Amino acid sequence: MPKVTLDRFEEELAVLIVDGREVTRPRAQLPAEAREGDVLDLDTLKVDPDATERLRAEVRRARKRAQKKTPPPGNFDL
Repeated sequence: MPKVTLDRFEEELAVLIVDGREVTRPRAQLPAEAREGDVLDLDTLKVDPDATERLRAEVRRARKRAQKKTPPPGNFDL
């Protein structure tokens, strides 16, 4: 069963990430509890809570690693 990530909502559309590509589905086709960042089964469009938690844990670890890095020296006024 292929998995997709719910990237965002745009009006009445849900934007899903499938193999690095954006695919849209009507928001009404998703379960009411679906939130941005959830992992869904592509066939049923049901939220996979275990896969969602694994993804969120992976993101938390990546953020921690990024916070530990020091920025390169120099002046970077933007």
